Amino acid sequence: MRHLIDIQDLSIQEIEDLLHVADDIIADPARFAEVCHNKTMATLFFEPSTRTRLSFEAAMLELGGRVLGFSSASSSSATKGESVADTVAVVSGYSNIIVMRHPKEGAPVVAARHSDVPVINAGDGGHNHPTQTLTDLLTIHREKGRLDHMTVGLCGDLQFGRTVHSLIAAMSRYEGIRFVLISPDELKVPDYVKQDILEARGCDFAEVRSLEEAIPELDVLYMTRVQKERFFNEADYVRLKDSYILDPEKLTAAKSDLCIMHPLPRVNEISTRVDDDPRACYFKQTRYGKFVRMALVMMLLGLEEPA
Repeated sequence: MRHLIDIQDLSIQEIEDLLHVADDIIADPARFAEVCHNKTMATLFFEPSTRTRLSFEAAMLELGGRVLGFSSASSSSATKGESVADTVAVVSGYSNIIVMRHPKEGAPVVAARHSDVPVINAGDGGHNHPTQTLTDLLTIHREKGRLDHMTVGLCGDLQFGRTVHSLIAAMSRYEGIRFVLISPDELKVPDYVKQDILEARGCDFAEVRSLEEAIPELDVLYMTRVQKERFFNEADYVRLKDSYILDPEKLTAAKSDLCIMHPLPRVNEISTRVDDDPRACYFKQTRYGKFVRMALVMMLLGLEEPA
């Protein structure tokens, strides 16, 4: 039995295999319609979610499986003081696979230790979001045709952005990747990410404050929102929330084949005027998420592609 807690739980070959299966599903979804017949997924979302929860549920339903679970901690026994360990021990008796989001870093690790079925981390605080990273990798691969030898700009909240941390951990394993980390000083990438991943792997990276100066060299631009829910001081959030806003004027200096991404939800960090730009990939990104999660569920349940 395997769990997915961190994107680094997967080898490069396993990631490539998942992307290949996702491509096959995109090409012929009907072929996969009964792969998870009589299988049940439990979605335990202790923190709000739209895309991640619904894409997992859609993935399981389109594989012919069933879904049960809850969409907020307030509708679970967590409000009565039940621990994550006890919740998962119970729910693993009702399901074949568990998808869990939790506001506390490390909660999915606890869940995995107490589960009799595979556990997928759907986001734990500001730490990891491995299935968003699989979504991002599928998007980049389909849009750029490769996952190596490119310059990737990460812009916005790089301190609390779990999607950023997971994407750095994944793409730093590919050859020829250069990161441009664009943020205010208060929201820089945490030191442990720089030391344990970027510096440890000898990755080329630069920390800058200006999006306008960085944008001409980028092959991929990954925008993120400043996350109000991660701040203890509302005054700091208000001061930083509009640090970067991507608009058509800034894109005039960008490459013609730039891939613009965002894990969503957006607030105002990408102008809606960018939505019609052919370089805007963030809504495609959400659709790709369903397919790569279908592939992941199959892998963790040990299910083969249908003939």
